[in-house]
Amino acid sequence: MASIGITQIHHNSVIVTDPDRARDFYTRVLGMKEVPYPSTFSIAVIWFELAGQQIHLMIKDQPDTISPRHVAFQVADAVAARAALRQQGIEIKESVCIPGSDRFFIRDPDGNCIELIEWKIPWGDGPM
Repeated sequence: MASIGITQIHHNSVIVTDPDRARDFYTRVLGMKEVPYPSTFSIAVIWFELAGQQIHLMIKDQPDTISPRHVAFQVADAVAARAALRQQGIEIKESVCIPGSDRFFIRDPDGNCIELIEWKIPWGDGPM
């Protein structure tokens, strides 16, 4: 399977309802590695890591409210990421252009919004 090139996590927790389905999406589709979480946790969670950063999936009975709230992942090549995700049947939603970047949104199986962004110039170097 082709990697979509995620290089950085910007934000880090979402609610999921089906652990197996969530594991499949975050490992197979996004290419993240599941890692152990502290044994002292009394809530059901799944942790994933990428380049020393993490996203935590909190397992609940009901999905979160669908909203524009999102987790954002930096990708090395947004064009390649779009192509890899479309090849897997993932719906792509384009958004408002941010100067100096190429970005788009997808949703995980629970409807959580995920932004994938490639910064073509360092943050803050574009017009305000």
